Amino acid sequence: MEYRLFFIGLAMGAFAWFSRGWQKEGGPDTPLKSALWHALFFFLAGFSAAMILAMSSESRSQYISVAAYVLSVGEVYPGLVAGLALGAFGFWRAWSKGESVESRRYFLSEDAEWADTVFSAALMASLLMIFVVQAFKIPSGSMENTLLIGDHLFVNKFLYGVRVPVSGKRVLAVRPPERGDVMVFEFPVHDLTELHCGSVQYGKDFIKRVIGLPGETVAVRAGRVYINGKLLADEPYAVYKDSYRQPESVHAKELSPERYQTLWQEHHLDMELQDIQRDYFGPVKVPPHSYFMMGDNRDRSCDSRYWGPVPEKDVKGKAWFIYWPPGRMGAVR
Repeated sequence: MEYRLFFIGLAMGAFAWFSRGWQKEGGPDTPLKSALWHALFFFLAGFSAAMILAMSSESRSQYISVAAYVLSVGEVYPGLVAGLALGAFGFWRAWSKGESVESRRYFLSEDAEWADTVFSAALMASLLMIFVVQAFKIPSGSMENTLLIGDHLFVNKFLYGVRVPVSGKRVLAVRPPERGDVMVFEFPVHDLTELHCGSVQYGKDFIKRVIGLPGETVAVRAGRVYINGKLLADEPYAVYKDSYRQPESVHAKELSPERYQTLWQEHHLDMELQDIQRDYFGPVKVPPHSYFMMGDNRDRSCDSRYWGPVPEKDVKGKAWFIYWPPGRMGAVR
């Protein structure tokens, strides 16, 4: 969402820049030029508003929020319709008064001022969301009872260091992720065609708890977690809602430890085992600069048991504070 907001801001900034330049040259000299430029502003405004509404809607239907870096056809069409509708209105508005020089200059100045405002607001909001703090809503129950469906929370995006866009590198870190941190991250499989946990997860943001750190060996036996061969006994956050334990996959026993590790690390273990690894998993070794993530609701969580480790470059931040509903306001632990 933050990157789309950033590009919306850039588009409005470019429009404002060209409008200011045109103002210095005297502005549009015909009703048609005035109407077309006014229509372009209304088109950008309508398209941007539809994109923001689409992002808000998706944040309620995906795991925690939308963060896809591409636009789907389902998003573009409503944006184009809204943009064309508002663009037509803008064209008519400027055309109907375009014979007046004062009106043409007024519309150009009005458009430039509004574009400047949107540019500043969108750019500042996107930079804040990219580097400092971001708000998310929880629509799934994979982190119950720590986080409930409908919780709104802030995510601290500077604790683990500022993530440099594109490269994924982090700078100015306060501290690295620790076991027990509730962390938000981008789904670690960057393939538009791969199915995990029943659907394509590309571009989605997930929220889970850090269980395994780089270099540690993680295994699950009868639903319980073992780190480096020892039971991880202190897990007050873990919830088990099923009365039965899923048996170990017969096929998993046939895989060599090396093959098992490779499939898991390459995010293909769930496809190989057909998702039969909830209660019997591993052991696997967490790769360098990566983390093993699990949901607190262990029987209802799509996590690292299925789709593998989370690289440091995909980490977005630490879940920080629940701000809504008021009755659940407080720090995330």
